[in-house]
Amino acid sequence: MGVPAFFRWLSRKYPSIIVNCVEEKPKECSGVKIPVDASKPNPNDVEFDNLYLDMNGIIHPCTHPEDKPAPKNEDEMMVAIFEYIDRLFSIVRPRRLLYMAIDGVAPRAKMNQQRSRRFRASKEGMEAAVEKQRVREEILAKVILSDASAPGEGEHKIMDYIRRQRAQPNHDPNTHHCLCGADADLIMLGLATHEPNFTIIREEFKPNKPKPCGLCNQFGHEVKDCEGLPREKKGKHDELADSLPCAEGEFIFLRLNVLREYLERELTMASLPFTFDVERSIDDWVFMCFFVGNDFLPHLPSLEIREGAIDRLVNIYKNVVHKTGGYLTESGYVNLQRVQMIMLAVGEVEDSIFKKRKDDEDSFRRRQKEKRKRMKRDQPAFTPSGILTPHALSSRNSPGSHVASNPRHAAYEMRMQNNSSPSISPNTSFTSDGSPSPIGGIKRKAEDSDSEPEPEDNVRLWEAGWKQRYYKNKFDVDAADEKFRRKVVQSYVEGLCWVLRYYYQGCASWKWYYPFHYAPFASDFEGIADMPSDFEKGTKPFKPLEQLMGVFPAASGNFLPPSWRKLMSDPDSSIIDFYPEDFAIDLNGKKYAWQGVALLPFVDERRLRAALEEVYPDLTPEETKRNSLGGDVLFVGKHHPLHDFILELYQTGSTKPVDVPPELCHGIQGRFSLDEEAILPDRINFKDPQFAEDYIFKAVMLPGARKPAAVLKPSDWEKSSNGRQWKPQLGFNRDRRPVHLDQAAFRTLGHVMPRGSGTGIYNTAAPPPATYQGNLYRPLLRGQAQIPKLMSNMRPQDSWRGPPPLFQPQRFDRGVGAEPLLPWNRMLQTQNAAFQPNQYQMIAGPGGYPPRRDDRGGRQGYPREGRKYPLPPPSGRYSWN
Repeated sequence: MGVPAFFRWLSRKYPSIIVNCVEEKPKECSGVKIPVDASKPNPNDVEFDNLYLDMNGIIHPCTHPEDKPAPKNEDEMMVAIFEYIDRLFSIVRPRRLLYMAIDGVAPRAKMNQQRSRRFRASKEGMEAAVEKQRVREEILAKVILSDASAPGEGEHKIMDYIRRQRAQPNHDPNTHHCLCGADADLIMLGLATHEPNFTIIREEFKPNKPKPCGLCNQFGHEVKDCEGLPREKKGKHDELADSLPCAEGEFIFLRLNVLREYLERELTMASLPFTFDVERSIDDWVFMCFFVGNDFLPHLPSLEIREGAIDRLVNIYKNVVHKTGGYLTESGYVNLQRVQMIMLAVGEVEDSIFKKRKDDEDSFRRRQKEKRKRMKRDQPAFTPSGILTPHALSSRNSPGSHVASNPRHAAYEMRMQNNSSPSISPNTSFTSDGSPSPIGGIKRKAEDSDSEPEPEDNVRLWEAGWKQRYYKNKFDVDAADEKFRRKVVQSYVEGLCWVLRYYYQGCASWKWYYPFHYAPFASDFEGIADMPSDFEKGTKPFKPLEQLMGVFPAASGNFLPPSWRKLMSDPDSSIIDFYPEDFAIDLNGKKYAWQGVALLPFVDERRLRAALEEVYPDLTPEETKRNSLGGDVLFVGKHHPLHDFILELYQTGSTKPVDVPPELCHGIQGRFSLDEEAILPDRINFKDPQFAEDYIFKAVMLPGARKPAAVLKPSDWEKSSNGRQWKPQLGFNRDRRPVHLDQAAFRTLGHVMPRGSGTGIYNTAAPPPATYQGNLYRPLLRGQAQIPKLMSNMRPQDSWRGPPPLFQPQRFDRGVGAEPLLPWNRMLQTQNAAFQPNQYQMIAGPGGYPPRRDDRGGRQGYPREGRKYPLPPPSGRYSWN
């Protein structure tokens, strides 16, 4: 979704929504890779029912990876996709359903953005092709594949499936959904389902990762510096090659139930003239996020997410909602009269927003300029080269640190470089950046300027008359043209209604799109209460090849039939104006071209269909099949209860659709129809339950749904906690016990942590008392109670007695000091409230951690000062008799 920085803003504002995934890695035994057993319990302490994969978010990173070379052929690409899916499946481990959705034909409103992306990529010399996806044959869970022949975007096909299943009487309202995808709109889509258990899994973004060259796939240089040379072999078989470790990306969970807690706390308002409903408030929050931009509408000029636009909208919403008399939305339908009050309130502060934006930009440029001056001033007068070139301490063995072949010549070059540097006399004048300037001065070249060239801004929103200049420069009309401004506002209002309907009810119209490149101002949203918000019914989506004709530039015509391709390049074509070879990009106040607005002509659907009617007879049977619309396919394993039911359908040869038995598939409902291309009876066509076109899916929490336990700290915790300390929940399971380090781990920390520096996190632990003479690591002996005085109040079954040791360990004096707590007893100590920490200062330090055990005193350079207890034998921890 076109909301730049939305996820970054959301994760910083609501940090507890993010949880790192616990991933079990495959093991390798004798060179054979053993896959993860996904039938075991999920190591993340949560069991998911359904896993939904937005396949475009998987196909693209597998075909265009950022931290390693791209696949060489289709086979490598498919293997990368399969490995990615297997990895996700082993992390999530769904128990009921795996739903894979590939983008099909998109609505007309989405095609404009797709067209802009394709033309922009063609202009930059990059092309991308998405190949059809196949699935594994054997899997125990049910798999639904919605491929590119099924119309609709992948994430919206998933949402449509969830909506239709929620409307069925057999749906489990406590189903735990997990959706994989990196688009920001998945967050809003998940909130729009009003399912209490909804989680998003996505790959964690880590900046500044090394990227290979796009031409030679080698690391260490960019495309502009590439010389096209093959990589030199290092060693006879290239076994000495320096390969950068390409670590697998880590995944994170985004818990929407925690986000709902945050939003409930932020949106709760007192003294409302109507009943507060958190579900309706969350719907209004989702609607307000549309104003900062999405795939279908440009964002309002005064609302930038990096400037806190959503927070500003929420504050205005909370101030104005008392006057509106109700919420802004209901089940995907907008109350325009109430929206008008919000927009006009934003319009009152537009002028101050533009002025503050200008002040912030000037301040940022000023800081950047001062930073460049400091860096330039701090540069050395000369830098030695060759053997005398400075190197980092850790890079002495790097290829650049070679031995000079002629040290005398290297020293001579350095001496000459020193002599050639200008000397500074007492009378030398200095420039503003601290560098010496010659007498009389010289004219400064443009490339030596400290300030980067900024794009010309003819609108100047921070100056008076900004609205007139905006409409003149962006729309080429006068701002006094009220009729045109109202047309722009009406189209934008229609877009807001269409997008919200798309999120909550499905596609309201396959033909509608926003016919302008820019958005109006918030102050122009006056009189929108009377604007119509209905859409044409019965519209149909484009066919696959028709959509490609409306999206692809002429440079990508090789993906189309020859006669269709000719329409994109023939000068006599009736639609040649749809495919310009060059076009303007308006930066629109941005810095980079990819952030700008591609000023492409909009495709006229009637002209496009009329031109295609003449070339439809040229399609081959294979191309005709490729151009047809399809549906979803269900796959089941041999051991699934549905397998016998589907096998019987194929044996009887039934031609009529059959209802899915919900008792065999966890309440999933729909209709089955035989697949003519099926080789084995493990796949069958699946169709979601159908509803009337005017049916409204209720955006409410279903009866019987149980809200997850609260994760955030209650606002009244200090009053109701009775002095208990708040313990935040770090994962999915609030009852998960904290991990305790055993004694070997503490010895490892004592080995790697610096001693005597006072900077370690365990340096506050008290050392053992000087009178202690016992062995710190003696195991529990048979028939011997561990710390009888401390454990006397525990039940016999709570104490642990291990089996008798195979050998009798050496006995030590037990009369002095206290017994150390073994790991299992330390766990019992943390669970027993009767223990007093200050009573056992010799066992644990004041920081609550056991003291570091030092059994290396006098060896390997470790001192023994303050250690009065004897060392263990040098051969090991114990002396066996």
